[in-house]
Amino acid sequence: MELRQLQYFLTVVEEGNFTRAAARLHVAQPGVSAQIRQMEKELGQPLLDRSGRRVTTTEAGGAVLPYARAALAAIEGMRQTVDEFTGLVRGHVTIGVVSGAATDEYDLAALLADFHDDHPQVEISLTEDTSAGMITALRRGELDLAIAGVTDEAPPTGISLQVVIDTPLVAAMTPNDPLSLPGRTVLPLAALADRPLISLPRGTGIRSALERACRQAGFQPRIAFEAAAPSLLTRFAARGLGIAILPEIPPDAAAALGIRTLPLASPRVRGRIALAWRTDGPTTPAARALLSRMREALPPARPFGA
Repeated sequence: MELRQLQYFLTVVEEGNFTRAAARLHVAQPGVSAQIRQMEKELGQPLLDRSGRRVTTTEAGGAVLPYARAALAAIEGMRQTVDEFTGLVRGHVTIGVVSGAATDEYDLAALLADFHDDHPQVEISLTEDTSAGMITALRRGELDLAIAGVTDEAPPTGISLQVVIDTPLVAAMTPNDPLSLPGRTVLPLAALADRPLISLPRGTGIRSALERACRQAGFQPRIAFEAAAPSLLTRFAARGLGIAILPEIPPDAAAALGIRTLPLASPRVRGRIALAWRTDGPTTPAARALLSRMREALPPARPFGA
């Protein structure tokens, strides 16, 4: 019995069709049929039921299927082990990225481009989601790595974090807003208790940090508008639709946008974006190599929440 016969058998089962399986394998359909028939002859039992519109396993085929999967997984494991010894990295890595993660301080595009130059056999996929969604996907193994917004609380169970960006959150408002008093340098969070707020959606790190701080201050934030892009929040604030909660903006940049920003206090609120991975580590050499590269590009590690 040959490994390609196991691969052909598994692919036909997954596709439920010889023609689609052959297209996926990039071989001629008669060749797939011939190899599986040879495998059935060697085992002395039909493995596939070809009588219906969809090809399914026979009782014997269903019993054989887990062993075929295990054999192919073992071969892939052997290849990965040898690749690690020889320094060859190949495979696929899936990264979740929250909006705003790419900054001058942490140039994600440049980092991934350099990694690809060094490891051209590694495919990298990027996906965007809320921070909460990405943490869930990490736990499920649907993501290898994530750059997600986080709060000052302890890291989520089973997840390790290294901070990428740590910045104060500010309240952005029109310069003539009643809270924009001359000489005021900070804004007590309690001053926002009855004001309409403009925020990133629920599930983002900044929204979670805001809600947590408001609970500590004794009130529930009144969210009037939500938007996924911080730039849209500033435009809403500039039109007087509410007070936007944003990462810190330089005063001259805020003035150019038609807003004034004040750091939040009592308690102070910070926005943090962190590199996240499963505590037991990525499962593939490619993901482990990229995690190592990304951690090297970050500031020196420090305890989360410090």
